[in-house]
Amino acid sequence: MSAHVTGYAYPWDVRPGFADRVAASGVDEVAVAVAYHSARAATPFDENRSAVVARHAALYRPVGTGWGRLHPAEPDWVGPDSAGAAVAELARSGVPAAAWLVLTHNSLLGGRFPDLAVRNCFGEVYPWALCPSHSEVRDYAARLTEAALAGLDVRSVVLEACGQLGAVHQHQHEKTDAVWAPAVARLLSVCCCRECARSWAGVDPDRVREALRAEVRRIIATGELTATTDELPDDLRENLLAGRREATDRLRRAVLGAVGTGRRVLLHGSADAWATGALPGLPPDVPAEVDGVVVPCWNPTGPDEVAAARSAGVGNVGAYVTAVGPQAGDLAGYARRLREAGASELHLYHLGLAGPARLPLLRDAADEAHREA
Repeated sequence: MSAHVTGYAYPWDVRPGFADRVAASGVDEVAVAVAYHSARAATPFDENRSAVVARHAALYRPVGTGWGRLHPAEPDWVGPDSAGAAVAELARSGVPAAAWLVLTHNSLLGGRFPDLAVRNCFGEVYPWALCPSHSEVRDYAARLTEAALAGLDVRSVVLEACGQLGAVHQHQHEKTDAVWAPAVARLLSVCCCRECARSWAGVDPDRVREALRAEVRRIIATGELTATTDELPDDLRENLLAGRREATDRLRRAVLGAVGTGRRVLLHGSADAWATGALPGLPPDVPAEVDGVVVPCWNPTGPDEVAAARSAGVGNVGAYVTAVGPQAGDLAGYARRLREAGASELHLYHLGLAGPARLPLLRDAADEAHREA
């Protein structure tokens, strides 16, 4: 069976000539960003500018009223329904579309309402990360999904950041790269906000925070930048993970309820239970609730990610790969290895960012994915 191929794009990428490039790339579907985080996005196919600066997270559909404290911002760098216009243009060109929604990654709202953002064991707020333990955040994500999909002719919905973000994030001019070992980044990604602390069954929240701080300092003091394990008690580690999973489950189910029926739902996630970010760790119930899981395959370890997801019970695994930058390399060969590892979908990033020189790579990868196994 050949793999389904999805290419990703921003609303402003869908302009004259885009549908022709989609056809040339060989992708089966285009996932259009409908709710997205802040970004400076290169526009290598645009003759009149070099980039679009999306200054803050935004909903690229009509926002409407009645949101309450949390409500999405409107983008003034494009029209008020640029995603709707992009999906309509794709439909006119005979290109199937998916809605690409980023849920809890919102620096504007996290900075404005720090009480609803992830807070680490040192009490530091991560403004880019809305914490799903808060019912207000879950309600916002569900409402955002409803507003994004209202009247939108898409056959698929792709959910990104449907869970908790953590310490590792490209924040302005990032100065944390290569400073923290993976174990430290994982501990600094444990949310210690008020609502998360309430989920820690039978333990004193202050003692938990101190245990996390002490372990972070201990690992840093060793100077071992490749450390992947910590010395927290096993029962505490499981307690922390159980609370995060419960919040993630509640968030996902609220969002899936807002999506409704009749559309294919794909979830960005990782088989690593402790993963945070755009592709957070997958709770055990996920495979039965969505139509597929898209796992991170931007690095050479992608086949291992695919295999881990299949071992976790995910039947339909999408491999998320990038054609941007030198790491793309032999994209067709990589697509073959991912398919051999068990990937049944290929998700290509990114139809707008990958410039003219990368188009042959996209086509070769799509052709390889479509090859009968």
